[in-house]
Amino acid sequence: MLMGITKCMISFILTFVTLFLLSLIPFSLSPPPLTLAGKGLAHSNSTSTLPKFAYLISGSKGDLQRLKRTLRALYHPLNFYLLHLDLEAPTHEREKLAEHISKDPVFAEVRNVEVVEKANLVTYRGPTMLANTLHAISRLLRTANWDWFINLSASDYPLLTQDDLIHAFSKLPRDLNFIQHTSSLGWKFNKRAKPIVIDPGLYKVKKSEIIWTSQQREIPTAFKLFTGSAWVMLSRAFAEYCILGYENLPRTTLLYYTNFISSPEGYFQTVICNSHGFKNTTVNHDLHYIAWDNPPKQHPIALTNLDYRRMVKSYAPFARKFRRNEPVLDRIDRDLLKRKANQFPYGGWCAMDEDGNKPCSEFRGKILVKPGFGSRRLRALLTRALSKRNMGRRQCK
Repeated sequence: MLMGITKCMISFILTFVTLFLLSLIPFSLSPPPLTLAGKGLAHSNSTSTLPKFAYLISGSKGDLQRLKRTLRALYHPLNFYLLHLDLEAPTHEREKLAEHISKDPVFAEVRNVEVVEKANLVTYRGPTMLANTLHAISRLLRTANWDWFINLSASDYPLLTQDDLIHAFSKLPRDLNFIQHTSSLGWKFNKRAKPIVIDPGLYKVKKSEIIWTSQQREIPTAFKLFTGSAWVMLSRAFAEYCILGYENLPRTTLLYYTNFISSPEGYFQTVICNSHGFKNTTVNHDLHYIAWDNPPKQHPIALTNLDYRRMVKSYAPFARKFRRNEPVLDRIDRDLLKRKANQFPYGGWCAMDEDGNKPCSEFRGKILVKPGFGSRRLRALLTRALSKRNMGRRQCK
């Protein structure tokens, strides 16, 4: 009996010592920051207080050229970019995209642009689109230190420079989440919430339409459904919450949306508005200018020169949806981005002059933020969206 007590005491002591040593190991949800290669960039004290954005830019078959154009229009050395051409795009398009990134002198020097080598199959209106976004967030969390995540497609385009964006967001709390949302489902109650669908993209390598089942389901009672825009800007804290899920809400909600039509229009909205820790961080705006028919159809209206003034007056930093080689993009490049063909937009980080006589094509080795009128427009939008009236009345209602 004495021998048994002795063994028990030894086991207890070893367990206590082990737990004590484990408690001394530092733990953080965030990975170590990624140091950017370049001429002294390395996120020094002069740039550490500036916000950094992580972009997912997605495309499909035939989107290679406009994906490259959108990337250049959005580029800034402080940010991080993950490019995804889905499995429907031929392999040679992904190879050409990777070659373009590796051979560009700025991309090669700064090393903040990556291409998803193993492409995902993405089904329109299916959960595979959401799975692709979560995959991108997970990858960016592991490889880079950033403040906000933004998902865009190859048919999106910026309406201001990244210097404008960085300057406008520099004074904002980093925990804000820009997610357009509402609990008023309207027509989506019967068309989205009740049907049960299956996405073949979850288990096949060839794209096909979603499968509709004959049965329908009741509205959940464990959480409240919200819907909104598929285009979001997520704080790093909320992105970690969705991926690491220290509560079970992100996982159970994801399982529910696996059989939901257009799940990217509801998943993040439902998770954040049912989370006590994050629902008060929502800003009810998707930071996009999007034109719809009345009543709205499945797809937004393709934007042209006729929409230019409305785009600018919206004060939004992004717009969609643009056709390939749409002429209004040239006007945006010239008037809003101060960008010449195949060059980067005007910015304090690149070697160029304000008159545009020397194109922005080289990294000067240090970061200087030089905002323009785009920053004023965006700050006006943010001031309105963050007002007490809007934040109080429009948060998770």
